[in-house]
Amino acid sequence: MPVKKYLSAGEVAVSLGISKQTLIKYEQKTIFPKPRRNNLNGWREYTVEELAKLKKIMGRP
Repeated sequence: MPVKKYLSAGEVAVSLGISKQTLIKYEQKTIFPKPRRNNLNGWREYTVEELAKLKKIMGRP
């Protein structure tokens, strides 16, 4: 079974061209849906599919 790859908030922010703080603010204001959290460290984790959805919300290809 393949291991699912998750992206960090920093990686997603770079892909979207925004800061990590902006990404988190959009989440807090419910502009973006809340991502899953890593059980070990509590960090936000995004899938490639979620990144595509966030790009669509921002109107980016």
